[in-house]
Amino acid sequence: MKNRKLGNLETAELGLGCMGMSDLYGEADRSEGIATIHAAMDAGITMLDTGDFYGMGHNEMLIAEALKTRRREDVQISVKFGAMRNPAGNWIGLDTTPAAVKNYLAYSLKRLNVDYIDIYRPARVAPHIPIEDTIGAIKDMVDAGYVKHIGLSEAGAETIRRAHAVHPIADLQIEYSLISRGIEADILPTCQELGIGITAYGVLSRGLLSGHWTADRELANNDFRKWSPRFQGENLEENLRLVERLRNVADAKGCTVAQVAIAWVLTRSDNIVPLVGARRRDRLTEALGATNVELTKEDLAAIEDAVPQGAAAGTRYAAEQMAHLDSER
Repeated sequence: MKNRKLGNLETAELGLGCMGMSDLYGEADRSEGIATIHAAMDAGITMLDTGDFYGMGHNEMLIAEALKTRRREDVQISVKFGAMRNPAGNWIGLDTTPAAVKNYLAYSLKRLNVDYIDIYRPARVAPHIPIEDTIGAIKDMVDAGYVKHIGLSEAGAETIRRAHAVHPIADLQIEYSLISRGIEADILPTCQELGIGITAYGVLSRGLLSGHWTADRELANNDFRKWSPRFQGENLEENLRLVERLRNVADAKGCTVAQVAIAWVLTRSDNIVPLVGARRRDRLTEALGATNVELTKEDLAAIEDAVPQGAAAGTRYAAEQMAHLDSER
């Protein structure tokens, strides 16, 4: 697997998003999650992405268990913080004040059983807390040796510039896929100007672009997608029509829909690292195949024709959640 740069951090061209192994996509198999992490590392993936609120710490402990038989220096751990939940799992707020930053970090280090975190980032930009204060607190932890690099998540261009002025930002984690292209206008150019990488989550739009989704799929109440606008009614039907058009391109290339979708993200810039949200080894194997898909100019034109910019039906989050995205303001 080839490497890419996120700021000054060199990492594999694909990363592994671990959220679904613990939370938000319904029930998951713990042993299969650990096996998938091992398989990803064996394939050359170095970045493991998590959040301290994924399963209220469960995901960090899962990663720690997976790393018991592996060398710490062979993996880069990216952690998001700031989102608060109650014992029922409900979302109850966002706290990225300096004291909270250092408190979250202490608990993450303990749950992960590591001495440092490679990239530490606020999960969302809190409008009532200056980003300079949040990044300044992480900078203190960089200086103390507990954090190697600072990242952002779902931040807009102005916020990125303000944060980068406090301490160099390694990467911005943000949703980016064939049907989520909002970063292309201002955010991506800003990151490229400042030498900031992109870790792209949702490259398969939470399974919608996987080529495996069907309109009659039943979702559990604890599956985020049951409430996502793009998976609802006529929106889902329209989005699946786009997937079928993309399938024609994939068939012509002799690969899968998921592989074409991931390969497309890889072509957008050499400072973009797609995060693959596989929680099973078979899905991981399929995703890894995207690194062998070479898209020609003709292929890219066919993909654009199949899934034009802005063609997706429905927003990527419900209205209440969209309102919390600094990247959408």
